[in-house]
Amino acid sequence: MLRNCGRYWIALVLAAASPALADPHARPQNGSPPRRTDLAERLLPAYADAGEASSVPFGWIDFCRRYVSECGTEPLPAVQLNLSSKQWQEIAQINRSVNAAIQPLNDRDHWGVEDQWDYPTDGKGDCEDYALFKRKLMLKAGYPRQALLMTVVRDEYGEGHAVLTLVTGQGDYVLDNKTDAIRLWSAIGYQFIKRQSSEDPNVWLMLRGKDVPSVATTR
Repeated sequence: MLRNCGRYWIALVLAAASPALADPHARPQNGSPPRRTDLAERLLPAYADAGEASSVPFGWIDFCRRYVSECGTEPLPAVQLNLSSKQWQEIAQINRSVNAAIQPLNDRDHWGVEDQWDYPTDGKGDCEDYALFKRKLMLKAGYPRQALLMTVVRDEYGEGHAVLTLVTGQGDYVLDNKTDAIRLWSAIGYQFIKRQSSEDPNVWLMLRGKDVPSVATTR
């Protein structure tokens, strides 16, 4: 179980489809990639180094048993997103809306089991559920799954945690239920353990923390 994780389904889907509906008073976003604010951050690696194959998290295997149509996919070429200003705004809105709408609740109290990855259809969930729902809404909005990678980390307390990695032409960025800020993976102080392969979501790769070669771009 990823322990340190942590109003309603239809409202969130509508919010993702129309960002203005989610928060009409939200401050406008500048529509550009999150800036690296100082020299030290500008020198950080832009891309996590995905290495050899790793074990697949039980939570993902169990999720795929219950959502067969979402996991029974063919491998696709890896991509990096070249995002427009409007798309950065849309992604930031999805991140904020999901973080605000879901009530944090661990799997033991929620489902009565140690580890269950699921969609927060009742408005409750832990870190994997936030990440899965962000992924779902972004897929619905037309972003390719090869650039939306479920990722397992150890957080600032050394606890297991899950985030969604967004692979872009500017680097790997993290959507995290702990913050509305979308930040470069290497700037958030987590230990990155493993994540989905860009080509095949049912293959998971170890992360080593170095730059990776460029791949084809899209959008």
